Amino acid sequence: MEDIQHKKDIQILVETFYKTALRDPLIGPVFKAANFELKSHIPVMVSFWETILFDVITYKGNPMLKHLELNQSVPLKPSHFERWMNIWIETVSNKFQGPVAEKAIIRAKSIAQLMEYKIKQADQKTSL
Repeated sequence: MEDIQHKKDIQILVETFYKTALRDPLIGPVFKAANFELKSHIPVMVSFWETILFDVITYKGNPMLKHLELNQSVPLKPSHFERWMNIWIETVSNKFQGPVAEKAIIRAKSIAQLMEYKIKQADQKTSL
């Protein structure tokens, strides 16, 4: 297996991830409830991961805000983040091997932990 080397590798990774995640009984309904157009969402996620993995600034957005907004309509639970990570790790590991693939896993874990923390904080504020 080769490492993640090009934007097309990220495209494969993101498409494979969403193909699995959308069919998943736990997080599939969350993604579907987000009511996004997959055809337009995939390029955004490719851009996001290209920025993270290759330091090529192509992504402009606020994923934290998007997930905080989603949490208002579909409560995001620790089990959702755990499943997301499991699918992400499995997808990366089945397709790629090397330092950039490892970076994709490490960065995803950091992102998931931060999002979960921020969502928990927001939930606590709204419950006061």
